[in-house]
Amino acid sequence: MKTLVHVDNEQIESVMKQCSICFVGMADTDGTPYVIPMNFGYKDGTLYLHSAQEGRSISILNRNPRVCISFCPTTELAYQNVEVACSYRMRASSVICWGNVVFEEDYDKKVEALDILMKQYTDRPFTYGRPAVLNVKVWRVDIDEITCKEFGAPYRR
Repeated sequence: MKTLVHVDNEQIESVMKQCSICFVGMADTDGTPYVIPMNFGYKDGTLYLHSAQEGRSISILNRNPRVCISFCPTTELAYQNVEVACSYRMRASSVICWGNVVFEEDYDKKVEALDILMKQYTDRPFTYGRPAVLNVKVWRVDIDEITCKEFGAPYRR
């Protein structure tokens, strides 16, 4: 089994589309890591996330907006020899991306971001009450770097 690196945007987006959550990693200014699972939306090289207006993640991001976000849709146990422990591994695909969080404050852009977020989960159109839009924190992450790997791929002869 081997690891393949994928650079094709279609493959990268396919892996992301299969995910119901992503894991957002951030680091406080003292280096303390903090990782949280989040719902997300993706369009044209930009990730959208949402949260409450305040909390630990917001405090950290106000000090250091740099994030690392990972996606892994499914895993499957694979092995080359059932008797050899070191031949076991997980067959999976993953995407990891890096960028800076910008909190979106413009009302119309927040609604657009929420629409993109909801498209990850349903094709149903939504309307949002003004208080809901004003009270949600919308995160925009323009992706600086992205990688996609497939682990445990069989050797092809």
